[in-house]
Amino acid sequence: MTHEDVSPGLKMALGITIGLYVVGIYALGLFAQRRIHNATDFIVAGRRLPLSLAWMTLMATWFGAGAILTATNTVRDEGLPGAAMDPLGAGVCLLLAGLIIARPLWRMGLLTIGDFFRRKFGPAAELLSALILVPSYFGWIAAQFVALAEMLHLFFGLDLATGIFIVAMIGMGYTLLGGMWSVTLTDAVQLGLVMLGLVYLGWTVFSQVGSGSVVAGVETLIRETPDEMLAMVPMETATIFLGWLGVFFAGALGNLPGQDLTQRIFAAKSERVAQHACYIAGGMYLLFGLFPLGMGLLANVIWKDSNASSILPAMAHAFLSPTAAVIFTLVLMSAVLSTIDSAILSPASVLSQNVFPRLGLRRFSMLAVNRVAVVLVTAASLGMAYAGKTAYELLETAYEMIQVSLFVPLVLGIYLPPVSGMPAIACMISGMGLWFLHKALGWDYFFQPWLASPAEIGEDTALDKIAGLPMGLAITAVGLVIYLAWHLTLRFSGRLPRIDEELSLSTDSNGMAIDLQTEA
Repeated sequence: MTHEDVSPGLKMALGITIGLYVVGIYALGLFAQRRIHNATDFIVAGRRLPLSLAWMTLMATWFGAGAILTATNTVRDEGLPGAAMDPLGAGVCLLLAGLIIARPLWRMGLLTIGDFFRRKFGPAAELLSALILVPSYFGWIAAQFVALAEMLHLFFGLDLATGIFIVAMIGMGYTLLGGMWSVTLTDAVQLGLVMLGLVYLGWTVFSQVGSGSVVAGVETLIRETPDEMLAMVPMETATIFLGWLGVFFAGALGNLPGQDLTQRIFAAKSERVAQHACYIAGGMYLLFGLFPLGMGLLANVIWKDSNASSILPAMAHAFLSPTAAVIFTLVLMSAVLSTIDSAILSPASVLSQNVFPRLGLRRFSMLAVNRVAVVLVTAASLGMAYAGKTAYELLETAYEMIQVSLFVPLVLGIYLPPVSGMPAIACMISGMGLWFLHKALGWDYFFQPWLASPAEIGEDTALDKIAGLPMGLAITAVGLVIYLAWHLTLRFSGRLPRIDEELSLSTDSNGMAIDLQTEA
């Protein structure tokens, strides 16, 4: 399917609908702006989100280009093993967040995850974590820009570079208006549209394939899909299984320290709401993630020789009436936009709260500083989007950067009282150093020339001929060993647990962290 296949009438209807939709979300942003009085309101919605909004904004944040568009295409090409990161890993991540981090993090009364690293490990760890976290989001945001711009190209023939810029400006604009309140309200509307749209398209497509019966359509899918594409976990060789596991853990563990996830935990009105929001969002994410997966597999049954880059828009055009196709296209765009605003706000919050104050910006209004950060994050993400990486590569890189450097200090910082900031700093530096080394040298496996076989692995090398450890998982394990070794050495040398700085920290009227001991 190309834009030439779309009738002029459908293009006009779609264009008008998209225009009205953008006006609507900006109206919501203006409404949300009235609730913004300080940085706490802008970053964590005044810590007042009820369960109904908290779980919806959690799910909407991730249920975008990764879960709906790129995962569908990946499953079409690779089968269910291609769902390891998204939606499987991402859904499990939300459940793990409710289980192990939601309550303790909410009780700390934080604005950003950088605040956590400052309180547990000191200002050096805070700055280092921020410098790791902020750029890790650029790829994720760029993935959303690219995905939505490809949809505009598909339906309107709009140049990809122009489409990326338009998408970025729209997402940045209403994020600037109301911060977390704007993001949350628009997320709730967008997620509702996405859930209804996916159910409607899935029901329509499977019933038509099954000659009027959804059950018959599912049976047709199972019957005509090769067994290896229906196996969620590949078990052909140990290396293939470990590779799948590495991708799964990049999704399941990689975003636990992410500001986008923890920011919604901080914004909940109670620790109980924070935890239950994670559970509900995780369950719903896995449930509704089945629809894109099923349609990705079904694409091979319907179009055996097709190489279409956007499966769901093509299905909407092929199976829905013109009016329904317009609505569903709007649904897909809503899904991506709901991720874009959240993804922009998250690193901008860390930048404004944990980096800019070190540059002497405390004298400025923190609301203004937060908005400047939103613009800078958008600009950096635009640069990465124009760099030409595919959406799924960008997404995987974003998750993996956080996993190898911040996951271990976050979890151990919660459950193992720190004795010094050095174990966390050493873990972060070693994780990012090893990760950059492997990326720079093109190694997909841990110390590939020495620990993998064959030493030289190319794109044409069959997976069942490779023996090696997945890079991200192995580097995370190295970070765990370094952290524990340093921690235990200090502990057995008589060093007492480090006092959590939580009690010596407060915030000013703008929501800016102040060290009361220093101020005194």
